[in-house]
Amino acid sequence: MTRTDTGTAATLDERIHRDPARFRVLSGDRPTGALHLGHYFGTLHNRVRLQDLGAEVFVIIADYQVLTDRDVAERLDATMEELLLDYLAVGIDPERSVIFNHSAVPALNQLLLPFLSLVSVAELGRNPTVKDEIAHSRQASVSGLMFTYPVHQAADILFCKGNLVPVGQDQLPHLEVTRTVARRFNERYGQVFPEPEALLSVAPQLLGTDGTKMSKSRANSIALGADADETARLVKGARTDGERHITYDPEGRPGVSGLLLLAALCLGRDPHDVAEEIGGGGAAALKRTVTDAVNTRMAPMRARRAEYARDMGYVRSVLRAGNERANAIADATLRDVREAMGGLGQGLAS
Repeated sequence: MTRTDTGTAATLDERIHRDPARFRVLSGDRPTGALHLGHYFGTLHNRVRLQDLGAEVFVIIADYQVLTDRDVAERLDATMEELLLDYLAVGIDPERSVIFNHSAVPALNQLLLPFLSLVSVAELGRNPTVKDEIAHSRQASVSGLMFTYPVHQAADILFCKGNLVPVGQDQLPHLEVTRTVARRFNERYGQVFPEPEALLSVAPQLLGTDGTKMSKSRANSIALGADADETARLVKGARTDGERHITYDPEGRPGVSGLLLLAALCLGRDPHDVAEEIGGGGAAALKRTVTDAVNTRMAPMRARRAEYARDMGYVRSVLRAGNERANAIADATLRDVREAMGGLGQGLAS
C-alpha cells in the first residue's frame, strides 16, 4: 500500500532533503481549464520546492487525458498555453525541470498496452477516484479511456522511471495503481521500474467557494491567473454560515473553515490563530482577511505571469524543448520494456 501516515511522510521528507538527486518526480495537470489555488497548495508548490532542492522534476500537460470525461477537447492550444504561463509564474524553471505534453511523446503512450495487461477489470472498477470522476463526467456514458485513466497515469509516471509523485489525498488510489503496475511488471519480466512514493501536500484538499472540493469542473475555484478584483469578487460570494463568531471547525463549519485554511496557507499561519484573530468580526471580516491574504501571496506570481505573457514565443519554446527531452527518455524506457518482455513490440526487422 502507499504509505501516507505522518511518521512515514516525515521520514520521506528527511530522505528528500538528505539526497534530493536520487528522486525523479512526475506530476502534471490536464489542460481542461485554469489552474487554481487548490492546484497551487496541493501540488504546484511541492514541484517548485523539489526542483529547488535538486530533485529531477517532470511536469506533464496531459492533453490526451482531456478526453477521459468529455467528448471533445475544447480550446486545447489556448488552455495549454495558460498552463505553461502558470507553471512559469509559480517558479517552475525549464532549465531545471522538464515540461512536456502527452501527445508529443509517442513512446510514453505505447506503455499503456503492456501496462493494461497487468491489472484486472475488477481492480479498475473499484478505484474510488475513477468513480468520483465518472460521477462528475460530462459524458452520457463511461468511455474506455476514463476507465483506464489510472493505467495511463501509470505510463505518465513510469515512462521516466519516476519514484516520487506529489499528490493530493484524492489521487492516492491512482498512485496505488501505478505501484501495482510497476511491481507486477518487475515480478513478471524483471526489475525495470521503481514503485513511486506519494508526497502529500500540507493541504491535501482545499475547499472551493461553495464549501466542496475546489475543482475546475465545479466552478468553485479561484484561478491562479485571476486578478485582485476577480479574487475579491469570488471570495465575497463564497459560502459561509449564519454564526457570527469565526471558528475553525472543518467538520461542523466547512465553508468558514475552508476560507480560514486558505487564508492560513497564504499567510503561513495556523487556521485556528487566524480564526481567533477575526473572532466576532463575522463573515465580512473573514472574507476581507482571505482576500488580502490571497492577493498578497499571489501578487509576485501575477507579475511574473504578465511578464512571460509578453513573450509567448519563449513560452512555446519551453514546451518544444521539454518534449524533445521527454521523447529521448520515453524511447529509452520503451526499449528497456521491450527487452525485458523478450523483444515484444520490436518486430523482426528491428
